[in-house]
Amino acid sequence: MIDLYTFPTPNGRKVSIALEELGLPYTVKTVDITQGEQFKPEFLAINPNNKIPAIVDSEGPDGRPITVFESGAILMYLAEKTGRLIPSSLRGKTEVTQWLMFQMGGVGPMFGQFNHFHRFLSTRIPYAVERYTQESKRLIGVLDGQLGKGDYVAGAYSIADIALYPWVRGTRDYAPDLFHGARNVPQWLERVGSRPAVQRGMKVP
Repeated sequence: MIDLYTFPTPNGRKVSIALEELGLPYTVKTVDITQGEQFKPEFLAINPNNKIPAIVDSEGPDGRPITVFESGAILMYLAEKTGRLIPSSLRGKTEVTQWLMFQMGGVGPMFGQFNHFHRFLSTRIPYAVERYTQESKRLIGVLDGQLGKGDYVAGAYSIADIALYPWVRGTRDYAPDLFHGARNVPQWLERVGSRPAVQRGMKVP
């Protein structure tokens, strides 16, 4: 059994989608980050970086429990554990991993900053708005170009698609103008979003 410590954010939903896709049994432990629950000692013992998501797998690789934090690391762990959602070849695995890192190092942080400076900051800072708007548009263009090569970002459907989907869908929902001119991303969103496991995972918690 896997305990999933999460909250309804794009990073949290990556892991619930993966767990649903893989059919692994899990229990949901909601960590309300709006109430500061991520700073409680019992959660810091699981993730010293006080961020969701995190998992505790009672059946780790050596038969002992293992704790994993950082959403990208969790996706890689679950894929390796099951032998699914990531290719077995080094070439294929590298292709998936680089697009996973594209989300972790680019899409997530930049879309997050775009969201912050556009929607939640009381004082508008034009430089920040322009910076994160343009970088978000650039990243969408990169993704759109890659999706022009196939149905999914790294060949077959993988943890790279799972990592990207909640961030891209959420941003498209509240900032559709960012996606003006993107031809392939909307079709990919429809393709991934139509998967039953994705639909279930997006509702957790």
